[in-house]
Amino acid sequence: SGLNEVFNHETSFKIEVVIFLILLPFIFMIDFDIVERVLMFMTLSGMLLAEIINSAIERTVDLVTLEHHEMAKRAKDAGSAIVFVSIFIFCIVWGSFFYEKFF
Repeated sequence: SGLNEVFNHETSFKIEVVIFLILLPFIFMIDFDIVERVLMFMTLSGMLLAEIINSAIERTVDLVTLEHHEMAKRAKDAGSAIVFVSIFIFCIVWGSFFYEKFF
């Protein structure tokens, strides 16, 4: 029910699922070695995991207080940073593997 809840209420998670489904075949269609494929899968799925963690943080903070509070803002900002870092790692890993393969 957790995946269903996040998918139904988080637009960014839906976008990341679409990206996941579009990019997943490239892991198997292009001649990467097994370690590269595992790293590519881990970083691609890591974006989804980060978004789920961020959603959990946001819901927990909203459950505690809907008022503006500096600590609540910092917790939500940290959750957003998790997503940003996961996307950054994904871009570095995939970019380096594709660069090595095609340039």
